[in-house]
Amino acid sequence: MYRREHTIGEVIAMLQDEFPDVTISKVRFLEGQGLIEPRRSAAGYRMFDDDDVRRLQYILREQRDHFLPLKVIKSKLTAWERGETVRARPESGPPPESYFGSSGVSLSLDELSRAAGLSKRQIDELVTNGVLEPLEFPDRTLVFRDEDLTIARAAHRLLSQGLEARHLRTMRIAADREVDLLSQLVTPLVRHRNPENRRKAAEMLADCAQAGAQLQEAIVRGRLRRLLEG
Repeated sequence: MYRREHTIGEVIAMLQDEFPDVTISKVRFLEGQGLIEPRRSAAGYRMFDDDDVRRLQYILREQRDHFLPLKVIKSKLTAWERGETVRARPESGPPPESYFGSSGVSLSLDELSRAAGLSKRQIDELVTNGVLEPLEFPDRTLVFRDEDLTIARAAHRLLSQGLEARHLRTMRIAADREVDLLSQLVTPLVRHRNPENRRKAAEMLADCAQAGAQLQEAIVRGRLRRLLEG
């Protein structure tokens, strides 16, 4: 059966209504990355059939709508070519408004001490170890916010079991590493300061942060269970 084919210029014209930024260079780049393999004519020109065009549309939509890296898109295409069942979409994360929302709590050192049940010395040790990061004003007054109160209350529970502030520093370092990892996901989005990209970055971070917390909790729970069963 005859399969209609298109030149690269014709393909660009077909795609530009939906993807105004698509260019010949972009298509050639995707070919160089192994995501598409158009046939070459006897004269060496790229010739795209309808399947190639649909494949290009899929790739461009995944990039535009989901900001997926090319490696991930390529693996999804490979699975599709093998006839593997498409996996169900993952659960969605919390709205960024609720995840990153703040009640505007502002506590002094004395107020945090009373609210969390920690001594001022314990709070000072938590600050020294980077577990708490209050705002510091020019007069050296410290102000603690929503997350500081949550951290302080959790720290109180751990300290009361015999751990020390220096031990909690290990948990803070692990949290810093997670922040660094997740930050890499949204770097391309926050580089361009526009509301749509900022919103997408916030959604991705809220989703990944919550999923990361669930993953870490499940791993810790499982390992501790095995410790008790051993």
